[in-house]
Amino acid sequence: MDHQELADGLAERLNAVRRVWRRRLRVEFVRAPLTGSQVELLRHVEAVPGVGVGAAAQALHLAGNSVSTLVNQLTRDGLLSRERDPDDGRTARLFLTPAAEQRLQSWRAARSALIARALAELPEHEREALAGALPALDHLAAALEGDAQ
Repeated sequence: MDHQELADGLAERLNAVRRVWRRRLRVEFVRAPLTGSQVELLRHVEAVPGVGVGAAAQALHLAGNSVSTLVNQLTRDGLLSRERDPDDGRTARLFLTPAAEQRLQSWRAARSALIARALAELPEHEREALAGALPALDHLAAALEGDAQ
């Protein structure tokens, strides 16, 4: 298999797996769904508490006004809080609310349980192959991130 065939195959399969688990989680996780961009922003704020809108936009490779819109939506929904930066009162620092922390934790637990149930149905050699692929997928993600910069 050449690089292009592998790239096409990986893209198709990773998208298929993600689509299925997102669809299944929407059914099992009864709260109003968040968009992929909203989840990405929440996860980034979780990783970098106090991040500014501009820095979040840069990290997520999104336009600043797009992130501002997401911040407004998530603040309205009680999932983000904005605090004035003590060093620059014109800018805001972003933090997760307890509701967002609980929601991310619940979503991760539901996702993990869903995937664990599916993995239990696979033969041992396929579970081992997936486990062996994890470091390569980490390296692929890092290489893709490097391309974006």
